[in-house]
Amino acid sequence: MIEKKAWAVNGYLALILMLALLIGGIALVVQENFVVGIPLIILSLFLATGIIVVQPNKSYTLVFFGSYLGTLREPGLWLSVPLAIRKGVSLRVRNFNSKTLKVNDIEGNPVEIAAVVVFRVVDTAKATLDVEKYEGFVEIQSETALRHVATRYAYDNFEGKGFSLRGNPEEVSTELMNELQQRLKLAGVEVTEARLTHLAYATEIAGAMLQRQQASAILSARQIIVEGAVGMVQMAIERIEKDGVVKLDEERKAAMINNLLVSIVSERSSQPVINTGTMY
Repeated sequence: MIEKKAWAVNGYLALILMLALLIGGIALVVQENFVVGIPLIILSLFLATGIIVVQPNKSYTLVFFGSYLGTLREPGLWLSVPLAIRKGVSLRVRNFNSKTLKVNDIEGNPVEIAAVVVFRVVDTAKATLDVEKYEGFVEIQSETALRHVATRYAYDNFEGKGFSLRGNPEEVSTELMNELQQRLKLAGVEVTEARLTHLAYATEIAGAMLQRQQASAILSARQIIVEGAVGMVQMAIERIEKDGVVKLDEERKAAMINNLLVSIVSERSSQPVINTGTMY
């Protein structure tokens, strides 16, 4: 069903006309002219059933004996088709906060995830006539899309390759919004934003995954420390040889490299040892 504009005329002019018909009909009835007076009264009351007040950011879908007549969107007082069934739809921007869902990521790990969806109705005919209740439709489809997107990614990418739910929230949100738009266009709903509001490992594996994250962080930090230490040792050796402070053979150089690396990489402060002898 595609939305179209319903027939309507200015409601204020219609009210003046109805009052004139009503007053004229009553006057004729008082004069005992029932043949003309009663039909005028009935006509005025019949036209009154077509009066509609449209509030800002609200629309009405009109259905007359099973036929879709159109939609009134413009705020104001209007006279439309009498006896038509009116279905009001809010056009305001609204939020939907999904429940915290437990799903398995692409690696099979149970993950708790939730999202907020910002949407509004853009086609009232589809929202009222093509789906049973568009609010419930938005809720179910949002949770379905969230589950589907969550199963495409890992919670965290420890190897640093590809996207992950925790490491790429912008990309995941964009994909979630695009999938939601495809699902909700049937209900005449436009999705303006979709964001993850909760993301965590399920309680049954949270402890183990925390240890894995800590181990990964320690390894990454150690790698940075070792790379920096090697660079510092290399600079020290080159500076000593360049300035001619002392002539180092391969054995002394290896000993110095060992001592410097231990001193830099060690978590505890090193204790100096004064060597008064010789290596040979």
